[in-house]
Amino acid sequence: MALIAYDSVDAAAFQMTRHLRDDDLATWREAIGRHFEPQSGMRLLDLGCGTGSWARAFREWWPELDVVAVEPSAAMRERAVFQPVMPGSAEDIPCEDGSLDGVWLSTVIHHVPDLAAAAREIRRVLKPGAPVLIRSAFAGRHEAISLFRWFPEAVAVLDRYPSISDAEAAFATAAFTTVGCEPVSQVTAPSLAEAAAGLHREAHTPLQLISDEEYAAGVVRMNDAARVQSGPVIDALDLLVLR
Repeated sequence: MALIAYDSVDAAAFQMTRHLRDDDLATWREAIGRHFEPQSGMRLLDLGCGTGSWARAFREWWPELDVVAVEPSAAMRERAVFQPVMPGSAEDIPCEDGSLDGVWLSTVIHHVPDLAAAAREIRRVLKPGAPVLIRSAFAGRHEAISLFRWFPEAVAVLDRYPSISDAEAAFATAAFTTVGCEPVSQVTAPSLAEAAAGLHREAHTPLQLISDEEYAAGVVRMNDAARVQSGPVIDALDLLVLR
């Protein structure tokens, strides 16, 4: 799909607003741990690592792992909080055949032009039986993501993303089968007021692809709600696991 190409403005916005706090990653660590058991010497690839927050978390959680990070955007690599980050893409991974014990893709697959080609390349670099862990918002599954409550026009953009069945079909061409799929809740922001104050359109693909008028109306709705709502912003993305 390749909906957007991250430039320096997008990368800066992503770095400022899309890194979950360490305390808010616990649910994801638990969910990943149900499908990936880290052991000394294993290699885990963060594919499309962006500005490196997940790669950094993996290194902190599991120091015995060799965490490999790959990102196609030079602007993202320049701002990464994890080093080194290698240039590469889902269709051209700079790793040897059968050299990886797991591949992680977080909010990436909607940027991949040919998901079946990516599946074949991931199959090439993975060891037999190793998991592919895909964290994503999928088409048709917007209800648990609060952003779409304030920006309902962006649902049409999300519905251009791959669905779960689309992803499964693409990976099936490389002999992957689904072994797990579950929504994972996360604290996206301590409060809606904080989320509204820190909102950067450039950090969210669905917001970039709606009109300026639709975006402005959504900002008003979000700020109006923030004045009366309390408590953290809790969202859920899906974790799709294939082997």
